[in-house]
Amino acid sequence: MQTWHEIRSFPFAVRLLLVNQLGVNIGFYLLIPYLATHLTENLGMSAAVVGVVLGVRNLSQQGLFIIGGSASDRLGARGVIIAGCALRTVGFGLFALGDGLAVLLAASVLSGLAGALFNPAVRAYLAQEAGERKAEAFALFNVFATTGALIGPLLGSVLLLVDFRTSALTAAGIFAVLTVAQALVLPARKVEPSGSGVLGDWREVLGNRAFLAFALAMVGMFTLENQLYLLLPAGAREATGWDGAAGLVFLVGTLANLALQLRITKSLKSRGNRARWVAVGLAVTGVAFLPAALVGGAGSAGWLDAVPVLLGALLLYLGLMVASPFVMELIPRFGRPELTGTYFGIFYVVSGIAAAVGNTVVGWAMDAGERGGHAWLPWACCALFGLASAGGVALLHRLGALPADPAPVAPAPAGERSSA
Repeated sequence: MQTWHEIRSFPFAVRLLLVNQLGVNIGFYLLIPYLATHLTENLGMSAAVVGVVLGVRNLSQQGLFIIGGSASDRLGARGVIIAGCALRTVGFGLFALGDGLAVLLAASVLSGLAGALFNPAVRAYLAQEAGERKAEAFALFNVFATTGALIGPLLGSVLLLVDFRTSALTAAGIFAVLTVAQALVLPARKVEPSGSGVLGDWREVLGNRAFLAFALAMVGMFTLENQLYLLLPAGAREATGWDGAAGLVFLVGTLANLALQLRITKSLKSRGNRARWVAVGLAVTGVAFLPAALVGGAGSAGWLDAVPVLLGALLLYLGLMVASPFVMELIPRFGRPELTGTYFGIFYVVSGIAAAVGNTVVGWAMDAGERGGHAWLPWACCALFGLASAGGVALLHRLGALPADPAPVAPAPAGERSSA
């Protein structure tokens, strides 16, 4: 009930973007987790070709976030969001209709470019519309995103009982509906010129050493968040011998997110510096991997062995709930409001590259641990990532390199509050 009232207290544009993110994650996760299986089992492609197709999608998204961010600042976030959803519609439609490598590569490029466009644009729009309530807005954003990430795979597994094309066309249809919804009802906002060219904007952001240091410090958050789709599901499956156990990881996190995300953010917002809570949240994400590391990882095919994994999943979600809204709140405060999209775009490029390196290290640790009989190794590696990132943010905070918290704003009189 508290979450519902909080949602209704935001402007219409914010509420629409929350629903948009729910749809984006449902559409994405009902298709992408099953794409590799479709390419290998249905189309008979080699693992190397599948890696190229998936890699092109990731590269198109991670490498072009800066384009989406700059476009958001210069053309307006609304148009970039609409363009991104439209491109994702076409890209997912091509996955449904094309079997040739050229078509699949085009689908990967378009779907990746789509994410590069609307991800920074949505966050820039949300940050601008939420005003001094950015933390609460991004907390709700996480709730909707996490819920979509749970519904998507469940819906995808049902649709796959028909065939992959049905799943892909459904995902494309969801993005088509989102495109029309944004075009019809998302309010346009005046674009303030930055006063320099695109390269000048990039130089300004890349010249902000404190911002770059903060983005690099986020390697732990993004690397460990990705373990929700790699190490934790693998640990749950190995512990229980049941493939469906991976879904328990997402169920635990989604229920915790729905129940606690907004409460945690609102409680911590007024208790100490936001950067300090980011460090605390990152430390919790690192500690989340210690239970499985201390028991040597899962592996004796008993349900009790799943307890450390599920406990780790819960702690990881809690750490992300503490840190993530304040991270999103901090990013725009590093620079001018006219460059909000550019800051988000470059943040995701830098932290995405760093997280890719981190994921490579975790993957190596998983292989090395399996070969050497050291099941604890990848879990310990993840714990170190989280604790190192927490230490990096704490150091930046102690050096005064992070933006100060905004001054408290007195509540508006009842008659001046936005109507729902």
